[in-house]
Amino acid sequence: MNLDDTIVAIATPFGRGGIGIVRLAGPEALKIAAPMLRLKHAIEPGRAMFGDLIEPDGAGAPGEAQRIDEVVVTYFVKPHSYTTDHIVEISAHGSPVVLRHVVELALARGARLAEPGEFTMRAFLNGRIDLTQAEAIRDLIESQTLFQAKIAAQQLEGVLSKRLHSIKQGLVELIALLEAGIDFAEDDVSVLPPDRILERIKSIREPLNQLAASFAYGKIVHEGLSLAIIGKPNVGKSSLFNRLVERERAIVTATPGTTRDLVSETVAIGGIPVKLIDTAGIRLSTDEVESIGIRKSLETLADADLVLLVLDSSQPVSSEDEQLLAQVEGKLVVVAENKSDIACAGFEVHNRELPRIRTSALTGEGISRLRELILKHAAGENIAPPEAGFLTNLRHAGLVKDSLSALAAAVTAVETRIPHEMLLMDLYNALRPLDEITGATTNDDVLNLIFSRFCIGK
Repeated sequence: MNLDDTIVAIATPFGRGGIGIVRLAGPEALKIAAPMLRLKHAIEPGRAMFGDLIEPDGAGAPGEAQRIDEVVVTYFVKPHSYTTDHIVEISAHGSPVVLRHVVELALARGARLAEPGEFTMRAFLNGRIDLTQAEAIRDLIESQTLFQAKIAAQQLEGVLSKRLHSIKQGLVELIALLEAGIDFAEDDVSVLPPDRILERIKSIREPLNQLAASFAYGKIVHEGLSLAIIGKPNVGKSSLFNRLVERERAIVTATPGTTRDLVSETVAIGGIPVKLIDTAGIRLSTDEVESIGIRKSLETLADADLVLLVLDSSQPVSSEDEQLLAQVEGKLVVVAENKSDIACAGFEVHNRELPRIRTSALTGEGISRLRELILKHAAGENIAPPEAGFLTNLRHAGLVKDSLSALAAAVTAVETRIPHEMLLMDLYNALRPLDEITGATTNDDVLNLIFSRFCIGK
């Protein structure tokens, strides 16, 4: 990628809005922008300046050039900018026509249209941020909940990079000691005994294993999860769905089989996006439409990350309920014993292993605890505080796994008394994936794949 030219793009979302921003970055940014601007004061770095957007080739003297819009211009001088280049940001009214015209004027004066993510890629290639921070910027933009945004902001601040740095430092120190023992053996440089080497590898593996384990929770934070609400007809599935959504999203009647198609809505539970899917009541039916809905319910049950099985506690457990309980074995399941406000004494669930909670969609009893149980059951015991830094990215998780595999091979090499030259190969194989996470040794194909997912203008 050419880092020496000047690029331009609209930095705000497409469509009409109150404000729209065009960003130029590169050595000629100010020179390209100046002819299209008429400012009330000389431009100063780091200050927002009010002025007019004008036609550079307008008739008459420069002071009489035709005005297009009122704008606010901000100039960031190299290296004190997002990309470390000179950057000019022109904030105009959010008319797509005006913003496109600004871009066209910049292109006519020698700028190049930016590729997706090129501003952030320049920030990475110029050493302004590392790769984990660049990916955190994308996650921040794509956040669906405030909690996701906070996690991305933590990653942007470098919490994951700092956690990796201490692990890498221990690994590099061990490599250096072994290299010194090999290279300077004739100078009586001491060679680490096997037990000391194993001790050092253990001190590296333990925090790396903890980091790998954090992905179970981080994946849910990043991607969210799907929850299928299933049960017999008229047990209160749609009513619970509406309670969790906090509005009347699904139709609720006393007639069994009201829901015949899937109804879905995404809500935030504990800051995690959860796609709730209300399904048709599962029973034997001769109605063609209802049968199609039941088949869709069973497909949703198979695909969902988590299942909320709703039982009617106002009636004794039936054989159909028992069949559903058997059907969800092997899935992550939470059982809601609904209609607890009119529960009968004969209600008894024989499967005691599944997490259960008493709820009433009518009164709201147990709904807040149900949300907590859904989150706890989905995330398991791997919930980590944001400030600790955890894995939310599948690429990162795969690289950490590769590093742990190489460290396991290193342990085997020490235990079998393999020469240190061969042991070092395993240690370097453990270091390389960690470098790839932060971008120290990442190849161009990986970079292009990562930044192509960014929006243009970022």
